[in-house]
Amino acid sequence: MKIRAAVLDRMGVEPPYAQAKPLTIRELDLDPPGRGEVLVKIEAAGLCHSDLSVINGDRPRPMPMALGHEAAGIVEQVGEDVPDLAPGDHVVMVFMPSCGHCLPCAEGRPALCEPGAAANGAGTLLSGKRRLHCDGAEMNHHLGCSAFADHAVVSRRSLVKIDPDLPLSEAALFGCAVLTGVGAVVNTGKVQAGQSVAVIGLGGVGLASLLGAVAAGARQIVAIDLSDEKLGLARQLGATDTVNARASDAAAQVQEATRGGVDFAFEMAGAARAMELAFKVTRRGGTTVTAGLPPPTAALPLPLVQLVAEERTVKGSYIGTCVPSRDIPRYIELYRRGRLPVDRLLSGRMPIEQINAGFDLLHQGRVVRQLIEF
Repeated sequence: MKIRAAVLDRMGVEPPYAQAKPLTIRELDLDPPGRGEVLVKIEAAGLCHSDLSVINGDRPRPMPMALGHEAAGIVEQVGEDVPDLAPGDHVVMVFMPSCGHCLPCAEGRPALCEPGAAANGAGTLLSGKRRLHCDGAEMNHHLGCSAFADHAVVSRRSLVKIDPDLPLSEAALFGCAVLTGVGAVVNTGKVQAGQSVAVIGLGGVGLASLLGAVAAGARQIVAIDLSDEKLGLARQLGATDTVNARASDAAAQVQEATRGGVDFAFEMAGAARAMELAFKVTRRGGTTVTAGLPPPTAALPLPLVQLVAEERTVKGSYIGTCVPSRDIPRYIELYRRGRLPVDRLLSGRMPIEQINAGFDLLHQGRVVRQLIEF
C-alpha cells in the first residue's frame, strides 16, 4: 500500500529545521505484515529528543530512515502467528521490541532484549526485515516503529494493547515519555514514599519522571532546568523546589534546600554536564540515575573514592527498566485516577507537514511534547 511518511535522508543538518527541512514528507510503499507483524493506522505520534538526536547526528542510524517512535493507533491487519490482536484494537507502540527468549528477556528485562537492540541498530523490524520501500529501494525503520507516517507495519512485540476509551492522542505519550520517565523512578530507582528526589532536565521524559516521583510519594522534589518557564510548570506539577541550572551555585542551592542532597537524582537531559550536576546533588549513600541519551562520545569522570567512601550508586535506566505489557496499563490506570496527569505535558498538536518547525521548537527547548496527528 501507499503511505505518507517523514523521511530523513542524512544526519547532521543544522537548524533552523523549518528552512533546512531535514525531514521530507514522501510517498512510500509499505508491504503487508509478515509473520508475527501487524499493520497499524497511526493516529498520533510524539516528537521526542530521541528523534532529534538522529536528525542532528548524536544517535547515528542507517540512512535513509522513516523516523518516529512514540505513537498510538488502531490495528488494521495482522500477519500470521498474531492470535491476540485483531483489526480495530487500539495499541501503543514500544520502541524496543522484545523477543522473549534471549537472556535479558528470560530474566524479566525486556528493555535490554539483545535481538531487539540489534534490529533497532540495523534499521529493521525484529524479524530482520524491512517493510518500507521508496522507488524500489529499501527504507530503514526507526526503532522498529517509523511512526511519523499514516500507517506502519511493526512487530507484534512492539505493541501493547490498550482499552479503546483512552484518546489515542494521549495514549501516544505512554510509549516513550511516560514509560521512560515514570519507569526510571518506580522501576530503576524504586523511590519510596518519604524520600527526596531531584530531576535534571524537564523535557517530556523529565517531567514524566517528576510526575512519577509525585505518584510515588516523594516528600521533596527538586526540579532543575535551564528554562524558567519549564520550572514554573514543574511547580504546578508537584515540584517543591526549583533551581535554574544556569546558576553558578546550582548544586549548592540544591544541597542547601535538601540539607545535604537528595536520595535520588534523575538525569534526563542527555548531557554530561547534567549528569555531573546530578551526581553532585546526590547525598551520601544516595543513587544517581541517568535516562538521558547523550552522544556516544560523551564521558563523565567520577571521583572513585567518593563512590566507595560515600556508598554511592550510579545506575542507567533504559525505557524505564520497563515491562511494557505490565507497566503501560498500570500507568494508564494511574492517569485515569488523576494521579499521573500526563496530559499536562502536551504543548501542541500539528499536521505532519509542520514537523520540521516542530523540531525547531524542541531544539530550542520551548516545548515539552508536541503531537503529530493524522
